[in-house]
Amino acid sequence: MTTIIETRSVEFDGLSIQYFQAGQDGFPIVLLHGTGESAIDWSWVMPSLGDSYRVYAPDLPGSGDSSKPARDYSLEFYTQFAVNFLDALGIEQAVLVGNSLGGLISLRVALSRPERVVALALVDSSGLGETVNPALSHLTVPWYGEVAIASVKTPFGASFRARSRSLLLFANPTKVPPIWYAEQERLTQMPGFLEAVLSSLRAQVTPFAQRAPMLDALPQLQMPTLVVWGANDAILPQVQAHAAVKRLRQGYLVIIPNCGHVVPVERPEALTAALQEFLAKVSYSVFSSMNI
Repeated sequence: MTTIIETRSVEFDGLSIQYFQAGQDGFPIVLLHGTGESAIDWSWVMPSLGDSYRVYAPDLPGSGDSSKPARDYSLEFYTQFAVNFLDALGIEQAVLVGNSLGGLISLRVALSRPERVVALALVDSSGLGETVNPALSHLTVPWYGEVAIASVKTPFGASFRARSRSLLLFANPTKVPPIWYAEQERLTQMPGFLEAVLSSLRAQVTPFAQRAPMLDALPQLQMPTLVVWGANDAILPQVQAHAAVKRLRQGYLVIIPNCGHVVPVERPEALTAALQEFLAKVSYSVFSSMNI
């Protein structure tokens, strides 16, 4: 059985948010994508998860087909957005799964609103160490990012950006589905997208390192937490995954071989299997106590 993915939208706080939904029954899972990406990244994960759960994947504000207002895309803004998204859909509690920026947002929600998060999965998450690839962080240098934005808004520039990003994000760029490249080219030419990407990137990193790593806050988490990492992540080193798990009360670690930073796109089957195994482990203690 393969569950169909539906495209839906919801409006709140002056924002129009597009999201994908798969599955009608089961506990809700919310999937959050990374910087410069969109909910398309979860397209290869959602159908299988939707067989057992209600799965939601929003385009974050500033990305995909959601609103892209000219504003500061701070971590505080994204954290509040995630909480408001749950409220708008009537989701009292959920499993949060986030990749890169989406992982950091999920972590911040779990720390600030622990009653809303029954389990957490951090997939090559930002915020778990200081080190970040300079090829990404140098874009935050004053004015450099603005010049880079101006240079890629043409169709040729958009294609160049997509190909260049793939070399950083994937262990095997030639095996990445064509739909990802097409989506990257489409996004690059959308008004407001690159400006939102630069703003959110500057909220996460300086030209030299990640801002305010949250490792010391991890022992506060009471919910089961899965850390998944691509073994060949060129953006954030694998050592950050191991450091994070050591600090978790209920931590689980999965390293996915032959995989880069955007695991849901490059190794969706492996990620889906890791999530399903994790949820099976925690379902009795977590979901049964909630009469799920």
